[in-house]
Order: sequence, then structure tokens, then C-alpha cells
Amino acid sequence: MELGLYTFADVSPEPGANAIGAHQRLRNLIEEIELADQVGLDVFGLGEHHRPDYAASAPVVALAAAAERTKRIRLTSAVTVLSSDDPVRVFQQFATLDQLSGGRAEIMAGRGSFIESFPLFGYNLEDYDELFAEKLDLLLALRDSERVTWTGTHRAPINDRGVYPRPYQDKLPIWIAIGGTPQSAARAGVLGLPLALAIIGGEPARFAPLFDLYREAARRGGQDPAKLATSINVHGFIGETTEQAADDFYLPQAEVMNRIGRERGWGPTSRAHFDQSRSPQGALFVGNPEVVAEKIVAQHKIFKNDRFLLQMAIGLMPHDKIMKAIELYGTKVAPLVRKELGVPAVDTAA
Repeated sequence: MELGLYTFADVSPEPGANAIGAHQRLRNLIEEIELADQVGLDVFGLGEHHRPDYAASAPVVALAAAAERTKRIRLTSAVTVLSSDDPVRVFQQFATLDQLSGGRAEIMAGRGSFIESFPLFGYNLEDYDELFAEKLDLLLALRDSERVTWTGTHRAPINDRGVYPRPYQDKLPIWIAIGGTPQSAARAGVLGLPLALAIIGGEPARFAPLFDLYREAARRGGQDPAKLATSINVHGFIGETTEQAADDFYLPQAEVMNRIGRERGWGPTSRAHFDQSRSPQGALFVGNPEVVAEKIVAQHKIFKNDRFLLQMAIGLMPHDKIMKAIELYGTKVAPLVRKELGVPAVDTAA
């Protein structure tokens, strides 16, 4: 199983004495990706957002900067909001990243959990799902053939045009990211694409049937089981002690969840709810290295997932604490998980 991180590069939504702006957050981000590579983590993902509380509206640019500071870690979006982007440009940008990184680029495509990009780029929210399905079809056509002829409803047709550069890899990996919609899981299975499932609340075990649906849809669609892969993407934090990890993570994570909750009509969170969520059956992976490793292994027994991505840099987490948590993840958690699952250790000296 691959182990990695993802973030949205949170910044301060309002100015203030302790505000963190885009310049500092993006510089910190590159240091975080570089450290994740050095301590032997497998994947780093960066999400696309078009809001004042996130700095990553162009993830591929930051990932390209990170490619020059890293050697082995895979670099992916988490996610690319494909519905409101041009698949040709998405493919070209990630093919360029793939060339710069020597074959370490991936695309994690999703419909998007926020809606700001739709009016920003001139799309109608009523076409939310149709846009994604059509643009995914074009993106896959671009990946599978150097010259493309394609016709759709929401974009001008392409008539036997070449798209360059081609990726360094023979086939650029494209994952589908979902938040729990069964139809989206089934679509990924029918297409034979890897599936990433975000679990940020509730009891994770309840989401396991989505992977069963995904695998069954792939089987019915005649897909090769060897092409299928799954990831769970979760919130969490690692500290020297479980108590310290919880104390460090609670306020930044709660501030973000409450801010989003006010927009979406969720009730406010509390420390009691947070503590319940970091229990063995909860969705948060918060604790010392042994606690987090044990929970990752326990969830793997349920999901049989091929990848595990942890979002630790949520809200205004101090950079030094994030760096320490990444170090613990790579040097303490990852070896425990790999040993338990029989995964070869990563040679960080190579």
C-alpha cells in the first residue's frame, strides 16, 4: 500500500497579525513536499480551489516546482476540478509535469466539492454531472491517443489534432475522486480507473460498500482487475504523543470545518465530537505514530485499499508542527504499516 499526504494549501481568509498569505504558504508547501520525499512517503497531492482560504488554484504549477526538489515521490492533484477546466490544457500541463518529474505525475479528477470555479470559468451548475462525464471522456481520449478526433456538447469538437507534449510515462495515471456518490464509484469501475474516496466524517466502515460497488461495476464492464486501485483520503495528524497531536490539530481543523459548515448548513463541531471521531471507529487519524499506524492497518483490513492519503495541513497549522508530523509519518508510521502489511521498506538513501 502506498502512503502519502494531500493538502489544499490553506491560507488566512482574513488579514490579521497572524495571517498566512499565499507567498509564505506556497513556500512552506514546497518544503513539506520535499521533506515527504526525503522521509520515504510515496505520494503528495495538492487540491484545486478558487477561494480566499486556499492558495492552490493552479496545483500543477506548485507540483512542478516540487518536482525539481524531489526524487521519488509521486505528484498528483487532489483534485483537478475537471468539470470547469479544459481537458486539453489539463492533459498538457500534467504531461509537462510528468516530463519534468521523470514520470511521477498523476491526475486525480473530480467534480469538485466547491462551486466557485463554475461561474468563474463560465459554466452552468445545472450541467454539473454532464460536464464531468463529457470532459472525462475527452481527457481519456487524449491520454490514449496522440491524435484525437472528438465531439461533445459543452466544448468545440476536435478533428484529428495532435496534443503535445506526450507524458514521460506510457500512460499518464488518471484517478477518479469521489465523496461518497455510488454512481461516481460505479462510473470509475466501468471505465477501469483507479478510485479515491474522501472520508472526512462518520464511520469509515460504512463507506466500504462503495469499493464493492466499484469492483463489481468493473467486473460487469469487463475491466481487467489488475488495472483497479483504490485510495482512502482522510483527515488526521501525528504527534509525539496522542494528546499533543489532538491538541495541536483540533482548533485548526474545527475552524475549517465550522467555516465550511456555516456555508453548507452543518451544525458546529465540538471537542467532544472531535474526540469521538478520533476513536478507532471514527474518521480522524489523530495520535502518536503507533496509534495512527494501527488505525491505518485496521482500515486497510476493511477497505483493502492500495493507497492511503492523509490531510494534515488543514487550516492554519503551524509550519514547524506540520514538518514534524511529516517526519513522524515517514520515519515512524510508514515503517510500522509497511512491516504489518508486508510492504518493502523505502530506500530513502537511493
